[in-house]
Amino acid sequence: MELIEIIGWTGSAVLVVSLLQTRVVRLRLINLVGCLVLIGYNWVVGVWPMVGLNVVLALINVVYLWRMLSTRHDERSYSVIEVDPDDRYLAHVLAVHREDIVRHNPGFVHDPAAGHASFLVVRGDETVGVVLVRDAGDGVAQVVLDYVTPRYRDLSPGEFVYRTSEVFTSRGYRKVLTPAGMVAPYYARIGFRQEGPHWALDLV
Repeated sequence: MELIEIIGWTGSAVLVVSLLQTRVVRLRLINLVGCLVLIGYNWVVGVWPMVGLNVVLALINVVYLWRMLSTRHDERSYSVIEVDPDDRYLAHVLAVHREDIVRHNPGFVHDPAAGHASFLVVRGDETVGVVLVRDAGDGVAQVVLDYVTPRYRDLSPGEFVYRTSEVFTSRGYRKVLTPAGMVAPYYARIGFRQEGPHWALDLV
């Protein structure tokens, strides 16, 4: 098999891999790489309709990536909605994502009777995250659960609960502590500092 054919098959394989991604940013990035590889391949072999198709697909990926990444820190993109700990929709969201939640938050068990402050992070009409918090005393908010759905995990929408919304300061909290042992935490990117097995954020 010639090198140019290997490049063509590689580009096709990258496109297939992109469609298997659950994270929307990762899907767009990998798909963009596949399109660029196939633009080069089809240009060399002279298949101009495929060059045109992949140029268009690459531009679509670039536009969507720009939109997603340019609004990832925009407080107008997400809403934080408080719900009761025993809210039926909250229970539904936790049940639907139960396996993924436990994978990233080992040991988590939802207890509606515990009275945790409960927040849904919403983008448009889609629920993209859940944050549950308990009062640890002395002005400390202990996060029980911080979960973002796979589709939006690369965009870290949970930051709006901590930095944009006043859900903590309005309750008199001066500090936030995250759960110990959380898998792949994103807190360093939004101003938290490491404090033993936790990440901590001092609230202004």
